[in-house]
Amino acid sequence: MLACRNRAKAEAAGHEVTRRTWNEDVHVVPLDLADLASVRSAAEEILSRWDRLDVLVNNAGGTWSARQETSQGFEYTFGVNHLGPFYLTNTLLPRLRASGPARIVNLTSVGHHAARRGMRFEDLQSKGRYEAMEAYCRSKLANVLFTRELARRLDRDGQDGGDVTVNAVHPGPVRSSFGMDGDLHGVMGFGMRLVRPFEISPKRGAKTSLHLATSPAVAGRTGEYWVRSKRGHMSRQARNDEAAAQLWDESERLLAGAGFAVA
Repeated sequence: MLACRNRAKAEAAGHEVTRRTWNEDVHVVPLDLADLASVRSAAEEILSRWDRLDVLVNNAGGTWSARQETSQGFEYTFGVNHLGPFYLTNTLLPRLRASGPARIVNLTSVGHHAARRGMRFEDLQSKGRYEAMEAYCRSKLANVLFTRELARRLDRDGQDGGDVTVNAVHPGPVRSSFGMDGDLHGVMGFGMRLVRPFEISPKRGAKTSLHLATSPAVAGRTGEYWVRSKRGHMSRQARNDEAAAQLWDESERLLAGAGFAVA
């Protein structure tokens, strides 16, 4: 099942999967992470159509030169890269637990190491100052903190008899539409185009995610950060347990304030 913002591209990808694998059980669900109403609608459709979920891969990642806001008024990078996946995962979590063993894979970036000042909880929405790559790196730090806190909560709660693991993945510099389509302009946009010939293919970039999603060798591994199908090194900020718990609480507060409380 492909939950994507661009339905045409998602359906094309689905047809390609069917062509290569002869598997016709491929479905598309509309999902716009910049609109929590769309996230809720997508989750409701998934829960109504499928009685079990074995794997959830949160593959969001974007960066924008100019500050903009989501449908609910959150800074776009933080909203799309963190709040949307946070809300989707928590909404689907009861089904994942009931389907255990199940796995959650959150795509992050080695860029989380560059968020040396941490999450900057005093200005999560970048209203005081917005710098595109700083906002991006903080959102990728949020992905790792979310992963670690979710793993801790699942372990604390005993997983209700289920078995759900959650890990964060750095896919590498993938030759995708990241930063393209007018998202970045000026020097940053030029730089992104300059490095594209040196980036890896989407097939190579997906290897670590697939490893975490399917390999028996990683059964039971949780709360970790992976690079090239091996456990990687988290930044000091990413290993901050207090920041992980604070981000969770703040994310719940922001969502509830927008009318999308996490159950």
